Amino acid sequence: MTTREHTRTVRIGDRVIGGGNPILIQSMTNTRTEDVNATVAQIHRLEEAGCELIRCTVPTMEAAKALGEIKRQISIPLIADIHFDYRLAIAAIENGADKIRINPGNIGSQERVLAVVDAARERDVPIRVGVNSGSLEKEIIEKYGGVTADGLVESALDKVHWIESMDYRNLVVSIKSSDVLMCAEAYEKFAQQSDYPLHVGITEAGTVISGNIKSAVGLALILSKGIGDTIRVSLSGDPVEEIRSAKLILRTLGLREGGIEVVSCPTCGRTQIDLISLANQVEQLVQSYPLNIKVAVMGCIVNGPGEGREADLGIAGGKGEGLLMKHGEIIRKIPESEFLPALKWELDHWEG
Repeated sequence: MTTREHTRTVRIGDRVIGGGNPILIQSMTNTRTEDVNATVAQIHRLEEAGCELIRCTVPTMEAAKALGEIKRQISIPLIADIHFDYRLAIAAIENGADKIRINPGNIGSQERVLAVVDAARERDVPIRVGVNSGSLEKEIIEKYGGVTADGLVESALDKVHWIESMDYRNLVVSIKSSDVLMCAEAYEKFAQQSDYPLHVGITEAGTVISGNIKSAVGLALILSKGIGDTIRVSLSGDPVEEIRSAKLILRTLGLREGGIEVVSCPTCGRTQIDLISLANQVEQLVQSYPLNIKVAVMGCIVNGPGEGREADLGIAGGKGEGLLMKHGEIIRKIPESEFLPALKWELDHWEG
């Protein structure tokens, strides 16, 4: 099986995936691409959150032409998402897309796919070959008696071989399904048969709650096997949430450092502070700090002091007051009203 350390390297703008390079986090805008101002504003928010690759849908020629201006105003590589019309793929490449995402099966004839490949070849633009369980070919569904991991892999390999026959191998592959176990199985089977870098994600995962759970489970199953070179957490909501979730998933799996991890207790009848509100405020607060530390927000004196000492910085609450701890040592006792300001002061003056 080809793990991420041994996949081919692919350059996307000024970033590189595959070959053991860091797993990059990406997202997709949900603005109208034709609305340059709105799209750029959203991308800037995503950049600030830690997005490293951004994809925009290109459903019209106006959207394709807007890519050039969008790219001039952002700092991360820009990927164009294309379906059905090969002319939009060519226009996106001509307007500066750093990578394009297509499903060759819905682009059309050999001539049309070749025209897209030739445009990509001319500018050395990588192509992401995307296969989705929701658009699997009828003949493959009939062959396997439904949508299966084997069918998804066969479809992906067919499309890869099709583009390889045009003498182009600057490819990234994705195999998406909303079925977590099927998706994980498909990626593993594909990695046993190919060394192309893989874009990993659970498609149509759902809302922030259900989507996060499905994405965390699916990505953990895939990434923990050494598979995956770039990821997206697909959520129905603000795409900034996708970046926060992706960063936490990678950090939890030990695949990325940096960023503050917040741990908090689930609360119980012993809790005598407004811990839920405090934990949410702390989670928002730490987003802007480029620190690689753990912050604990604990609600009672039973487990709080012990958990707080295991963190780099923490609060263990009592009745209307609590202990502020740093590097396992109690610094002082403070009233509940000072919890957030005290944590902020410590983060502002953090020296490790």
